[in-house]
Amino acid sequence: MTSPIADYALIGDGRTAALVSRAGSIDFLCLPHFDSDACFAAMLGDQGNGCWQIAPTGFVTGVERRYRGDTLILETDHTTESGAVRVTDFMPWHDGDPMVIRTVEGLSGEVEMASLLRPRFDYGRVPPWMRSFDGGLCADAGPHQIVLHALCALEVANGDARATFSVKKGERLAFALSYALSYADLPKKPDTTSLLKQTDKAWRDWIGRFEAPERWATPLKRSLLTLKALIDRRTGGLVAAATMGLPEVPGGAMNWDYRFCWLRDATFTLTALLNAGFGKEAVRWRDWILRAIAGDPRDMRIMYRIDGGRRLREYEATWLSGHGGAKPVLVGNAASAQTQLDVYGELIDSFHVGARAGVERTPRDIAVEIALIEHLEGAWDKPGADIWESRGDPGCYTYSQAMAWVGINHFVESDIMRAAAGEELVGRMRGLRTQIHQTVCERGYSSGAGHFVQRYDGETLDASLLLLPLVGFLPAGDPRIAGTIAAVERELMEGGLVRRKAAKGDGHDEGAFLACSCWLADCMTMQGRRDEATTIIDRVIGLSNDVGLLSEEFHVPTRRLIGNVPQALTHLGVVNSTLFLSRPVVQRGAV
Repeated sequence: MTSPIADYALIGDGRTAALVSRAGSIDFLCLPHFDSDACFAAMLGDQGNGCWQIAPTGFVTGVERRYRGDTLILETDHTTESGAVRVTDFMPWHDGDPMVIRTVEGLSGEVEMASLLRPRFDYGRVPPWMRSFDGGLCADAGPHQIVLHALCALEVANGDARATFSVKKGERLAFALSYALSYADLPKKPDTTSLLKQTDKAWRDWIGRFEAPERWATPLKRSLLTLKALIDRRTGGLVAAATMGLPEVPGGAMNWDYRFCWLRDATFTLTALLNAGFGKEAVRWRDWILRAIAGDPRDMRIMYRIDGGRRLREYEATWLSGHGGAKPVLVGNAASAQTQLDVYGELIDSFHVGARAGVERTPRDIAVEIALIEHLEGAWDKPGADIWESRGDPGCYTYSQAMAWVGINHFVESDIMRAAAGEELVGRMRGLRTQIHQTVCERGYSSGAGHFVQRYDGETLDASLLLLPLVGFLPAGDPRIAGTIAAVERELMEGGLVRRKAAKGDGHDEGAFLACSCWLADCMTMQGRRDEATTIIDRVIGLSNDVGLLSEEFHVPTRRLIGNVPQALTHLGVVNSTLFLSRPVVQRGAV
């Protein structure tokens, strides 16, 4: 049976990540990178699709877990009738190939433990060929190989490796699972104690650079550590989530692959990193963007692979039964080929947010901005997909059109860009800036409804409209913005959280979108409603699981986290909103 999404903790090394359940099972792991094929995929089916469980053999009376201080080292205490043990899970922060280390330490009495290693490559479909050697075993399939070093006897059969062992108080047993190419030499047995100290220091040193406000210090640090774990240490790119295929509707068909880098997250990410004092990471993210979008802006994708590749072919993993039976389980993401106008404005906004925070403009990003502006001149009023990547009819979406204005406004107001582009282009953009603003206010606003609407000449409300004051399109005090915020509070709130769209009412609704709740809090802060904003942020943080992780959505009727986890956009929202409430920050859209 699949564990609930909230039961999972994250461990990672800045190249990939693993999801560990409260029951001690690693149920999702892609090797060697975030967007590689999974060798453990039980999270999207059952244990037959690959897992690595270490847990007591007998009845467990209690489970408590935590991260070791400000790190991504996970400690899980299992209490049984005969004693207690602690399983410590981490992925070493080192220069070698990815590795998972799990240690079992006796806390009291004597506890019998069992380890089940069941690798299944190709997203839970392909069992490996296994062979034992002195002190461990090797499992390979195609180009992939994992090697387990263990100090206990292993029984290998049918693509599984099992072990049963007992641990007394004070005893400690370590397991190390290393990745290597199948045609490479076997990895050597690692020094697990040294790697634990090295990894502990790496995490603490990194977060130690952050000057946390007194309020929200703990969730802020945890969100930043989670974001750090989702940033690829080789490329600087940020994946949207560590997982794929987790349902946005319980048992439904909205099960997307989020192990990629979304350009829309550019400014959210930049503002979070810069406001938290992580300028180096912000610059690396900016540089990743510039590499990824090289070429003609007309060919720009809305998302890319972690290495900047643009081929994200979507297909169904038909052999997986889905988390909680939610199918189809999709690998890749066909939305990458959509045209979404807002991403052009998002990118330009990110360049200027960085510049205001002291990130030096480069000839390359200046040239890219000019190319984006020239493309917007001819594309700003063309239909496209919405911010939520709906796969229906394209249209002119109000937020997307407003983001075109944001990009052009930055360009026109920048001394650097005016000098680089020349007066002819700047003059045309001044006129276009006025035209777009007038068009959005005329066609994107419903005087009858008293609020901005999702798409031109429509009536539908959409939570993306909360971003209009946050990107500087209109001030929060403008009656049209105030009416939009009030409408969201009146029509899109459920259980004190914000939905992306109005409920269908047919029992097949997605959850409340947690980042939208953060956007509402930001709007309230801009309106001077700080106490109400604080209440919303506290509510969002309060939905975190026992180790401080948040998914994409929260399903109010069943009171559970749903969607891919941990979700970068949610944790970015927590960071940006809490810092906005705590101290002066660099803001999106400001000129």
